[in-house]
Amino acid sequence: MSTDFSIKPVGGPVAALVVQPVSKAADHAIATVLPAPQSVAAADASTRARPEFNAVDASTSRQVVFDRAAASIVYQVVDTRTSVVVRQFPDEARLRARAYLRAQDEAKREQALIKLDQMA
Repeated sequence: MSTDFSIKPVGGPVAALVVQPVSKAADHAIATVLPAPQSVAAADASTRARPEFNAVDASTSRQVVFDRAAASIVYQVVDTRTSVVVRQFPDEARLRARAYLRAQDEAKREQALIKLDQMA
């Protein structure tokens, strides 16, 4: 069995043309004319609402913190006026669970080392 698990690309990228078939219902549709207040028009693509990820609220700041107990990187959005964490990923409960499980793993490792020292 090979220990090489890398994925090697074969050939070059190919652009596939996507053609959407016209439905039979569209072929047999009846044209409707509605008064302007009752009609609906498609929105212009340039005016669509897009989330602005670069727009930073003046009352919040973003932080990246390393939690040593959980051995995890934590992303936080903090209110600059009150220094209160508004949002956090991963949440506090998950960090506590990681820290608890990590402490249990270290205790098991220490017990194994003690047994090895007693045997020697």
